[in-house]
Amino acid sequence: MSTGLIIALIVIVAIVAVVAAVLTLRARDPRHGTGLKRRFGPEYDRAVARHDGDTKAAERELAERVERHGDLRVRPLEPVERERYEARWTAVQERFVDAPHDAVAEADRLIAELAAARGFPADGHYEDQLAALSVHHAHHVEGYRRVHRVVQARANGAHDGGAGTEEMREALVGARALFEELVRPSRHEAGRRGAAEGGRTSPAAGRGHHAPSLFHRHQAKES
Repeated sequence: MSTGLIIALIVIVAIVAVVAAVLTLRARDPRHGTGLKRRFGPEYDRAVARHDGDTKAAERELAERVERHGDLRVRPLEPVERERYEARWTAVQERFVDAPHDAVAEADRLIAELAAARGFPADGHYEDQLAALSVHHAHHVEGYRRVHRVVQARANGAHDGGAGTEEMREALVGARALFEELVRPSRHEAGRRGAAEGGRTSPAAGRGHHAPSLFHRHQAKES
């Protein structure tokens, strides 16, 4: 085999390796293709559907969200703040039994306030706040979107926001998942707090997990 052919083969192998590496990095990049789909999960599919199946347009939108909100620094909550938010969420769940729409409206306000307290966009900028939340909590934003939709529909004159009790219950259960994500201490906070408390569990831990029983009480009351 001639020297020239050997050199050509080496160059080809090197080019193939570089291309493969670039494609691998691109796939892992949360701003492109597979990386975006992995990062956004159901939000990726929703964006594609909103763009009528145009994946490139959907990916541009999601990449812009990452560009704008990916470096957002989440603010820690003081223990007393966390307990106050947890108590308010418990009250929301209890209120759902007798006044489901009022409970959903309060859940919408509560999540907006909590997200603002954690450093997400505030001052009534719901769309911007939701976009930022979708970057950091993509798998849990749909419930917030649903409760907000019910509240807005009612504000626009639709009876009960156009939603039945079961639909509101499902929306509130979904919103609770985002609430729990937002109220939960980060790993850094939890580690620091655990060290300070000697590994003791906060008495507030575990609050906000009784919605199913309350909702079942509501269903029993209706039957």
